[in-house]
Amino acid sequence: MAEYEGKVVPADFTSGNMLFEPILEEGVFRFDCSSDDRDAAFPSLSFTNQKNRDMPIMNHKVPMYTPTFECVLGQQIVTIELPTGTSFYGTGEVSGQLERTGKRVFTWNTDAWGYGSGTTSLYQSHPWVLAVLPNGEALGILADTTRRCEIDLRKESIVKFSASSSYPIITFGPFASPTAVLTSLSHAIGTVFMPPKWSLGYQQCRWSYDSAVRVLEVARTFREKGIPCDVIWMDIDYMDGFQCFTFDQERFSDPKSLGKDLHLNGFKAIWMLDPGIKQEDGYFVYDSGSANDVWIHKADGTPFVGEVWPGPCVFPDFTQSKARSWWACLVKDFISNGVDGIWNDMNEPAVFKTVTKTMPEDNVHRGDAELGGCQNHSHYHNVYGMLMARSTYEGMKLANENKRPFVLTRAGFIGSQRYAATWTGDNLSNWDHLHMSISMVLQLGLSGQPLSGPDIGGFAGNATPRLFGRWMGVGAMFPFCRGHSEIDTVDHEPWSFGEECEEVCRLALKRRYRLIPHIYTLFYMAHTTGTPVATPTFFADPKDPSLRTVENSFLMGPLLIYASTIPDQGLDELQHKLPKGIWLSFDFDDSHPDLPALYLQGGSIIPLGPPHQHVGEADPTDDLTLLVALDEHGKAEGVLFEDDGDGYEFTTGGYLLTYYVAELQSSVVSVRVSKTEGSWKRPKRGLHVQLLLGGGAKMDAQGTDGEVLQITMPSEHEVSDLVSTSKEQYRNRLESAKHIPDVQEVSGHKGIELSSTPIELKSGDWALKVVPWIGGRIISMMHLPSGTQWLHSRIEANGYEEYSGVEYRSAGWSEEYTIVEHNLEQAGEEESLKLEGEIGGGLVIERQISLPKDNSKVFRVDSGIIARNVGAGSGGYSRLVCLRVHPMFNLLHPTETFVSFVSIDGSKHEVWPEAGEQSYEGNLRPNGEWMLVDKCLGLALVNRFDITEVHKCLVHWGTGTVNLELWSEQRPVSKQSPLMIAHEYEVRVIP
Repeated sequence: MAEYEGKVVPADFTSGNMLFEPILEEGVFRFDCSSDDRDAAFPSLSFTNQKNRDMPIMNHKVPMYTPTFECVLGQQIVTIELPTGTSFYGTGEVSGQLERTGKRVFTWNTDAWGYGSGTTSLYQSHPWVLAVLPNGEALGILADTTRRCEIDLRKESIVKFSASSSYPIITFGPFASPTAVLTSLSHAIGTVFMPPKWSLGYQQCRWSYDSAVRVLEVARTFREKGIPCDVIWMDIDYMDGFQCFTFDQERFSDPKSLGKDLHLNGFKAIWMLDPGIKQEDGYFVYDSGSANDVWIHKADGTPFVGEVWPGPCVFPDFTQSKARSWWACLVKDFISNGVDGIWNDMNEPAVFKTVTKTMPEDNVHRGDAELGGCQNHSHYHNVYGMLMARSTYEGMKLANENKRPFVLTRAGFIGSQRYAATWTGDNLSNWDHLHMSISMVLQLGLSGQPLSGPDIGGFAGNATPRLFGRWMGVGAMFPFCRGHSEIDTVDHEPWSFGEECEEVCRLALKRRYRLIPHIYTLFYMAHTTGTPVATPTFFADPKDPSLRTVENSFLMGPLLIYASTIPDQGLDELQHKLPKGIWLSFDFDDSHPDLPALYLQGGSIIPLGPPHQHVGEADPTDDLTLLVALDEHGKAEGVLFEDDGDGYEFTTGGYLLTYYVAELQSSVVSVRVSKTEGSWKRPKRGLHVQLLLGGGAKMDAQGTDGEVLQITMPSEHEVSDLVSTSKEQYRNRLESAKHIPDVQEVSGHKGIELSSTPIELKSGDWALKVVPWIGGRIISMMHLPSGTQWLHSRIEANGYEEYSGVEYRSAGWSEEYTIVEHNLEQAGEEESLKLEGEIGGGLVIERQISLPKDNSKVFRVDSGIIARNVGAGSGGYSRLVCLRVHPMFNLLHPTETFVSFVSIDGSKHEVWPEAGEQSYEGNLRPNGEWMLVDKCLGLALVNRFDITEVHKCLVHWGTGTVNLELWSEQRPVSKQSPLMIAHEYEVRVIP
């Protein structure tokens, strides 16, 4: 395989201060370990123009912070030490907390279905940190490498990157504000594509709407119920046998007619395309791809074949221009079927039936020279999704140069905002993921990707009515707004959870549609200047350290959205932490405990539109509303961007950018246009001004847009009366609002209604979540000191459970487990939970999960099959049973993870994923201890057990998971002879 020209092998060990060159613009520096390393660095795939990274500029300034480096065995480790009190953000698409100190991230695009707060690799890679210094200034740091990269923020005020040599570090700033850093970053990696206006409306998706009839039924129901919506999505089941660029001839036989019917009702249609192409002669996509030699190769030079939805698949090599052109031409033809947008999924790339969930790292990409040339997959893995999105975007432009493409991608890299929007992947329908969705959208925005949002309501699992309504309330304010749910879940359309939830969804989406002019303006600014769309609350005052960890509110320009993400706490019970200055509350006479609170910053004007059912229904001649909040000096200003909502005329002056100002003088507020840009003619329309007075009170005035409108301010006494009246009306609306019931009914196979609310156990080093049904499953194991989530699953699948027989079946799946005891540490006892479930024949599984007070580093599980009431004539013994402890752990780094133990006979074992399933009996059993080792983390999950109780140990490697099972002997039990297994877990640091 030809290597990229100029690459050299670094010394085994070197260290020191990195060398710098000023690049791009003032305040931006490139750092390399040496001049040789500068020459050896691969081309940049994050920069829009590689020359900007590689070409020094004249600048006499020196950087304020210089990184140090160590090069050890091919790894380049870079450290930047910043002032105490620095706060970290960014790191791209990540789960967990907003402020990133204490976290560690690995940039390796991963199909991370059902991820948790401690998952270290998700679907996208952004080797980027935004550091906010104690004085409110900010510094951006980019490790410009496509390879797997560790971002280590565990030590306060220290940033550490580790990746294969050699790569440059790019710093932006320090600049006066975080916004200034993001603007400078956009000059390097580009800005977000200008989205078509319709794509800012609400979008409805499911895996899958199974036919065109069902799609039209969903669309019709939105219109009948008066719930705003602009887009219906088609997931993978529209295809013929999951083959891309085809349509099922029975269920989606006429996609053009479907598209036409949707368009007539004001809807757009978005369709999925995956990278896996079925390997089948006669399938036109496979045949043309083979003829053009576009497939990724194995190390032996033959096309790589991996299993995905259609079965055996080959994969386009998007690192080659000929492959990108080939794909773009397919997309161009596909658009003619009434396709308005394209959804690129599974493009990490995801591959089934392999532990790593992706293709082998020694696969070969024959990349273009400007991308890095011929390299193995480990080099191009993180940019595969971005290059696919780029090809799709270019194909849509080929189809119609007068329309803006809309592409959504699951996988991406820093810079992919140039081609596609993104969503936060396969999240879970629970309150943790609702809360986390705010931080995830903000982190993507702080990493250069402003057009993002979660699957509202959660993808995996069944939302409760209150969860769905609350999520829609805040989700309607995100930059990208889409509801989506997994196959085999209950319906997740807004009307699916009862009248109360439906009404909250309707109100939330009407809010969004009134704010579309403001949101569209923010995207124009993001596209043209690189400013973010949604930002953390601390952006209002970067110097205030108390705002830097606020996670349940965010800003959209000067608009502050405050949401409750706690199940039993409505908005009326939430304490709001507001930034300094004037923040005036308002709503649209729609206040409800399950809707977010809205505030406008003093000194601001935002434009509002009328409440339409879809974006295309709006008319430029509709009255324009301006919401005005004066500052302490009696002034306010704002901006409105308008154009045709699609196409590119705005790039040649075909738009109208209006700057409005308001000023209070002698008890009269004057609202006027201060300046305009663009050649678009101002529509003849009325102007409606709503002047916020505080406490939710407003003054209304009417005029003509473009002319000066004057409002006479009421007296202080009249203002006081208006505020009092407004507050009373607000209270009355809250009191009369119909609360959404928080009822979730999950039927067991015997018709028993079971609760799926997790019980939390937390003490010492561990935080656990346990669901008392389906086998009393542990669904989360969080090791607090390291921040590592060794196990995270959804309620209905995987996790940690126990079986009552050798057969692969959980008794708890069909039988209810009950909580026998729940002791809390604060009550003077150790934190513990005792459960039991009947398994028939007079037998029960008993289980106690405890966090001992005398050893804070471990948690302990004591389990047994107990004979309670063995039938007469049995001799006092039960049927033949076996206790099988079955934990399914997530592999954070599959290629760097193995199982290690010493057997009873003294032999040492390392079991790697390639071994498949292995069982150990007799003297080959671990001698009372085995451990799951993650070399990337430098940690091991140690499982200790009583060897006299364990008859067999089993290791089973799955796709991104591993089971470490303990089996008892198989025998009958009596009241006097139960089957027992006692074991405990601890985390150990591995040198």
